Amino acid sequence: MNFEELKPIVSTIISNGSESRDKKLLKICELLQENISYYNWVGFYFANHDTQTLHLGPYVGDPTDHTVIPFGKGICGQVAVSNKNFVVPDVNAQDNYIACSFTVKSEIVVPIFVNGLNIGQIDIDSHVIDPFTEDDEIFLEFVCESIATMY
Repeated sequence: MNFEELKPIVSTIISNGSESRDKKLLKICELLQENISYYNWVGFYFANHDTQTLHLGPYVGDPTDHTVIPFGKGICGQVAVSNKNFVVPDVNAQDNYIACSFTVKSEIVVPIFVNGLNIGQIDIDSHVIDPFTEDDEIFLEFVCESIATMY
């Protein structure tokens, strides 16, 4: 499925009033991982602004030890500070990178904003070097904007 075909499915998942927020987020993770070949790990981190940390939410893919990430550390932590998308074509070329697995070659992180506050982010790892394009960013911004409506 291409991004345009996935958008209405994301919207349907989010509008399902009978499921919890975490169940909806997990379904979005599953949808993206199953339909985009180079999305090998898909998950969410949510910000605790009091402690300046990100906390792992629903995800699919290999288990991770990174359940709490300080703001500024790694790609996710940098997005928590910059409030901007971060595309990493080759994680080995990044100084401030937290390695999750030797299989991860690239990463994209897009923040989720609610009333102008960065509440979290979607984080996607790929086993392919440099697979992410502007189309990925635009699609993931749509996903994050859709998710923001649940808050």
